[in-house]
Amino acid sequence: MKQGIKLHTINTNKFKTNLIAIFLSTPLIRENVTKNSLLVSVLRRGCEKYRTQEEISKKLEEMYGAEFNCGLDKIGKNHVLKFYIESINDEFLPQNGENMLKQSMDILSEIIFNPLIQDEGFNEEYINQEKENVKQIIEAKKDNKANYAIFRCVEEMYKNKPEGLYKYGYTEDLEEINTKNLYSYYNQLINTCKIDIFISGKLDGIEVEKLVQENENISKLQERSPLFTVNKPEQKNGEKEENEVEEKLDVTQGKLVIGYDVIASKDELENKKFRYVGMLYNAILGGTATSKLFQNVREKESLAYTASSSFSYYTGNVFINAGIEIENFEKANNIIKEQIEDMKKGEFTEEDIKNAKKVIISNIDGISDEQDTEIIYFLGQELSNNNVTLEQYKKYIQDISKNKIEVFAKKIRINTIYFLRN
Repeated sequence: MKQGIKLHTINTNKFKTNLIAIFLSTPLIRENVTKNSLLVSVLRRGCEKYRTQEEISKKLEEMYGAEFNCGLDKIGKNHVLKFYIESINDEFLPQNGENMLKQSMDILSEIIFNPLIQDEGFNEEYINQEKENVKQIIEAKKDNKANYAIFRCVEEMYKNKPEGLYKYGYTEDLEEINTKNLYSYYNQLINTCKIDIFISGKLDGIEVEKLVQENENISKLQERSPLFTVNKPEQKNGEKEENEVEEKLDVTQGKLVIGYDVIASKDELENKKFRYVGMLYNAILGGTATSKLFQNVREKESLAYTASSSFSYYTGNVFINAGIEIENFEKANNIIKEQIEDMKKGEFTEEDIKNAKKVIISNIDGISDEQDTEIIYFLGQELSNNNVTLEQYKKYIQDISKNKIEVFAKKIRINTIYFLRN
């Protein structure tokens, strides 16, 4: 559309609704992470045209119950502010000429790009109320102990780095934010961030690009050399010593999270197929019900209530997490390490590979069954400059050999062992 502002369309006949998503992507920085969290909350409260949530809701009801939502995500080293509106396709309305897609773009762009401003700042009441709401969200991060343990392991692995930041920010930063400095930051963000506009739905015969270009709020946006980070894992130091962290909270079940670095060369990391080998490795190790972790740690040894793994391409890490009896820490830790060593030795079968591929390809086929899931997939591709279609994705998975998985397995090194106990 303009430099730094990109339109993506997904023409599909699967749904009766159109979904518009606008993403503002900016580098994860400690000084801005809490501002971004608060900003999303304040913007949804009201804009210049629809000054309260009640007015926004009334307009959505007039649009046959259209739905608006917003949120925040960490994607690699980027903080992404997300705004969505879903409305019914005109084809399924009782009368023609309503142009729901245009109305949806109008209200969504108003909320994001034409905020409610009073005395050269945001509405003070909204700021104060949302600061309290964000504070409660931040303080509630310990409520889900499994998620908290994973976050803490990542935080330990990436101290003073973007990847280790909590996406909702930090309570101590909220005090410094006021109506005027948040509005000043908003203007800076809007003029420098990467903006991606996704429209998914039955778009035959609709001049989508024209509809977006003629939107008053979007046409006012400046071109920019967008400030964002192209996501790709950095090379890791294979000589790093293992870090063991134990934390005590009031828990009835221990949470063990082990973070592994993938020690790969620059050329390997820049090969777009690297991530797909990692996905397949992870599926065999702990990503499915037939995986080595599930079968050996949970089923055979009965050492864990849960035992699984995940692969993060964006950081170049494999994470293993298990919910265990606290007294079983040593035994569970040792058996988990055995599974890692078995993978390095190639002690997995062609049947294991076949089953893992089947699960991954089934998951890929499910991506296009949900409009927001498909959009998020392509946003991830955009932010990592990968641009792989779903069909290419499946082919890359199918083409991976046992040898490639063994090579990947030999690159795994423990970074941090985190244990949450009572």
